[in-house]
Amino acid sequence: MVRRTKADAQATRSSLLDAAEHLFQAQGVSRTSLNDIATAAGTTRGAIYWHFKDKADLFNAMMERVSLPIEETLACSARSHQAQPNSLGALRNSLVNALEKTAHDEQTRRVFEVATHKVEYVAEMQAVRNRHLLVRNTCMAMTQQALEQACLQARLVLPVPLHSAALGLHVLVDGLIQNWLLDPQAFDLVACGQQAIDTYLRGLGFSLDGAQAQRLPAPALATPA
Repeated sequence: MVRRTKADAQATRSSLLDAAEHLFQAQGVSRTSLNDIATAAGTTRGAIYWHFKDKADLFNAMMERVSLPIEETLACSARSHQAQPNSLGALRNSLVNALEKTAHDEQTRRVFEVATHKVEYVAEMQAVRNRHLLVRNTCMAMTQQALEQACLQARLVLPVPLHSAALGLHVLVDGLIQNWLLDPQAFDLVACGQQAIDTYLRGLGFSLDGAQAQRLPAPALATPA
């Protein structure tokens, strides 16, 4: 009997996650069984239970392989606040970068589509709902922190409560991504999204002259099909 190595186990785990990612996108989470995933990965159902407790555990592991765009870019922005003289520019750039990653990174787009359009929060997926709420709350907290710092730097008093301003900005970006995923040909996610973000920030009373000046041009990437 050939002894399995740690590398073999990791390869099996990765193949299971790859299979789940594509099957979830193609037929939805609730209509994809663990047997379907095992078959597509060329392994057995037992291998799934060796690596994952249940479907929700597998789903969350799939999500963790690819940080969702807003989550990842806001985290980077939050880490740079201490050294960032322009918190508004850092926040704006983070949000636009999230749109760019969604539009141009195939795996990120696929996982985001599964997370937003292909999953039902039925009883067996409660752990997935809990993770979604945790990510949402974390992103909201980071957005609020960035807006608060930007207000201090600009000596600006917002026309709405800080929490409401952060919520509106988060919903704006999240909604743009979700609607674009329904039909990527309907509008240019990055261009329209940047315009919407700038309009929202100006509506809060911010001047974007400095923020826009720090914006670097995005690399030339092909628009995904």
